[in-house]
Amino acid sequence: MKINQRQLIEFLTKERKGGYALEGVKKIKEKDKSKTIRSKYGDWEVDDNYFGGEPYGGREVIFFKKRPVYMIVYYGFVDKSFKDFKKVYGFLKEAFRAKKENVLMRRGPKFYQSGNYTYRNWFSGGINNFSGIEKIYFGKKKIYEAKYVGGLVDQRKEKNG
Repeated sequence: MKINQRQLIEFLTKERKGGYALEGVKKIKEKDKSKTIRSKYGDWEVDDNYFGGEPYGGREVIFFKKRPVYMIVYYGFVDKSFKDFKKVYGFLKEAFRAKKENVLMRRGPKFYQSGNYTYRNWFSGGINNFSGIEKIYFGKKKIYEAKYVGGLVDQRKEKNG
């Protein structure tokens, strides 16, 4: 199913204000020990499933009328020398909520700073196919890193299969 990219962009703009970055968001504990955050907005659904604590990895899939159309896969960790990883993830959520640019594929803004913490995000590609890396620094020391990749899915079907 070929997706209307304008509609997907409008949906992503709304959806990025919620999900993981919200305090108190409902997380479903799965039998495989992962956690899932699910949201539904009309014909659109989001399924963000991840494994973690520390380190963590997961994938977010967006569905339109119950068909997958977009996904992102991610993996990240806090440096072992930094003991309070909960503070790092609290700052990461803060950076996600502070996102100002209308660039939809990346997880957070290009740059965000609060106190001794700095978030940086390098990104390439577009909505069809993208990748990036985000890092958090405490002062000048890198204490967190995550990589992500994603784009549109299920846009063509095999004629014989």
